[in-house]
Parts: sequence; C-alpha cells; structure tokens
Amino acid sequence: MSKKFISVIIPVRNESRHILRTLDSLLLQSYPSDKFEIIVVDGLSTDNTAEIVGDYVLRYADRVRLFTNEKRLASAARNIGVLNSRGEIILIVDGHCIIDNSKMLERVDELFERIQVDCIGRPQPLEMSGATSLQWAIAMCRRSWLGHHPDSFIYSDVGCESPAISVAVAYRKDVFNQVGLFDENFDACEDVELNYRIDAAGLRCYFDPEIAVRYVPRNSFNGLGFQMFRYGRGRVKLYRKHSDTFSIKSFGLGFFVLWTILGFCVSWFDLYFGGGYFLSLYSLSMILYLLFVSAESTRQSILRRNLSLLFFLIPVFLTIHFSFGFGIIREMLNRKK
Repeated sequence: MSKKFISVIIPVRNESRHILRTLDSLLLQSYPSDKFEIIVVDGLSTDNTAEIVGDYVLRYADRVRLFTNEKRLASAARNIGVLNSRGEIILIVDGHCIIDNSKMLERVDELFERIQVDCIGRPQPLEMSGATSLQWAIAMCRRSWLGHHPDSFIYSDVGCESPAISVAVAYRKDVFNQVGLFDENFDACEDVELNYRIDAAGLRCYFDPEIAVRYVPRNSFNGLGFQMFRYGRGRVKLYRKHSDTFSIKSFGLGFFVLWTILGFCVSWFDLYFGGGYFLSLYSLSMILYLLFVSAESTRQSILRRNLSLLFFLIPVFLTIHFSFGFGIIREMLNRKK
C-alpha cells in the first residue's frame, strides 16, 4: 500500500528551549524519509529559534524547510505552511510538544487509508517528566472537569468518531479547498474556528489516542494567565463569527468574573445603605466557589498522592478561571469586530 506524503507544519515563536526535541522526534519517525516534510514557520522569534531551525535546514534540506511569518499570528503561520506544503495530508504540530510515539506518522497514514475520514484528532495531555510542582499543578487542573471545557475531547483516551471542533489536527489537503484556510483575524482559537467549519460542512473526524502528544505546561502564573486570557478572547471572536457557538459552558467564566466584580461593588453599597442581604448572598456565592475549588484541588492532590500540590492547585484554578473570564469580558468590550 502506497504511503501518502505528509506535510508536518510547526508554527513557532521563541521556542528555542523545545524546538530541537520536537524536530528530532519527527526526524526519527519510522515513516519513509521521502514521504514527509517538516515546515517550520517562525513568527519573528527574538531568541535563536530561527538559527536552530536553520541548522536543521542545512543538514536535512530534503525534509526541513523554514519560512518567516511576518504577522506573528499562529493562524497566519498555519496558512503559510498549508500554502507551501507538498503533502496530501497536513499535520499541525506545535514547537513545544513532546512526541513519544515514533510511529505517529505511520498511524496518521493508516487511519486516513483505513477509516476514510477527512481529518484526525488527538489527545493533548499536559504532562512531562522533570516538571516543576507548578507545571504538574497546571497539568492536573487542565485535565480536571473544573479546568477545561467540558465538551472537549483532548484529554480522552478512547478512540471514536467525534466532532472536529476541539480535536482535529491532521487534515486531507483538499479539506482546505472545501472550507478555506485558517482565519487570520484570530490570534487564538483559530484551530477551533477552522474545525467548526469542518463540522458544519459535514466532514468526518476520527479521534485517535495513539497519536497523542504531550504539551509542556506554562512554567509561571503569568504565562498561564496570558494563555487563558487569549483563549477567552478567542471564544468571543468565535461567537461573533459563528453565533451558534454560544453556550453557558463556553461563556460561564465571563459571567462569573462579571458577577465577582459587580457583586463586590454592590455588596459594599448594600452594606452601608441597605440591609446587607445582597452582601450575604454575594459572600455565600464566593464561599461556595472556593469550596468547589478547594474540594477539587484536594481530590487531585489525593489522586497524585502529593498533598503539597494543594498549595499550587488552588491558585492555578483561580488563574485559569479569572484569566479566561477577563479575556471574555475584554473582547466583549472590544468594538472592533
């Protein structure tokens, strides 16, 4: 059976700490070396990412190519990769992921041949060896029902046909002829938006745990907060383009943060000029929220048999919730559609 040519697209910016490992993992794939290419698209990195990749281009000119992304957006990087690809299959891989499976490309080719789907999704667990306590806490929170979108499949371990929206990363190239490229108005959720169009077009997606990659968690609260803030803004942009994507599950954290801010202000007004009833209601809601977070944090710590992680889990949950919620509010206030 003839192997399909696979184009692996890697959008990067300032990934000098991880890109070498990612490239090595891909170059060591069991897939025939003349049947895949690696396209790295660099978004004007300020570290030496481009130099590292440039060295690989010199050593593996037949397999590794480097392009510059002047716009610096991940959506633009993906489009540059797609437009310059030679493959029948397009696979998106991030520069900071960990690829343990040397047969990942083999599996992608096999699934497209055997199941005859239009795209393939994968799990993306946030776990790594040698992680700090904060990184483990972030990984645990993101796997928790309290730390990611409940409809997402990215932490599942069961293969099945599924909606593309939250998981698709590998595509038949003709999919882009049918639904278009990534929307460059998005600087986050660009993959979700494309996958929404794939689902709307009635195309099929298969979710396969065997092609899972692990992602390196952010190593600081600031990094996590910025990531979640972008995700929150991306959800609003997605809603503006596709109004049927609105749900309480997607926007609930925005309402919660708004309640937290406005409720605090109204509570103080109620304390001085009212009977304090609203303050009691507001205080009860905050206590219940903290109890939920504390209970889930304790459960996760017990599962990992590491109670010291409890001191990281609670603030990580708070960072995820409030940063995502503030991102929603910030984008809702943005008049630029």
